[in-house]
Amino acid sequence: MLTTKLYTLVLVVQPQRVLLGMKKRGFGAGLWNGFGGKVQAGETVELAARRELQEESSLTVDILQKMGQITFEFVGNSELMEVHIFRADSFHGDPTESDEMRPQWFDVDQIPFKEMWPDDIYWFPLLLQKKYFMGYFKFQGQETILEYSLKEVEKMET
Repeated sequence: MLTTKLYTLVLVVQPQRVLLGMKKRGFGAGLWNGFGGKVQAGETVELAARRELQEESSLTVDILQKMGQITFEFVGNSELMEVHIFRADSFHGDPTESDEMRPQWFDVDQIPFKEMWPDDIYWFPLLLQKKYFMGYFKFQGQETILEYSLKEVEKMET
């Protein structure tokens, strides 16, 4: 029996650049990623996204735009990860390293996909183009995608 757990991911995007964080510990350590994590009891998905962004980078945002939703399945794990992906085009503060993440700006034509989750290369371009998307990725370990589906959608439910 598969269960589902809610997660968030926030990408801070500026003209021609995107802010990523080097994950320093835990799940996905050693990979560049957006900022996010588990939705806690009593939190909305958007509140969790704001909290995680602030905890991991010290940034706050006025507007989060939900761009996508991807369900991840890992072979051997009975818990699906339902990840709600947000884009922030403006922010307050300076990106600051935390215990979990080391933020760094990347030019949009130099995104380090080889040092990111393998699924990112599929959906990241849609997010950068401000296109909405829904997807599913099934992984063997953290490096091998066994199957996936990804589609653009007209709008995103919040």
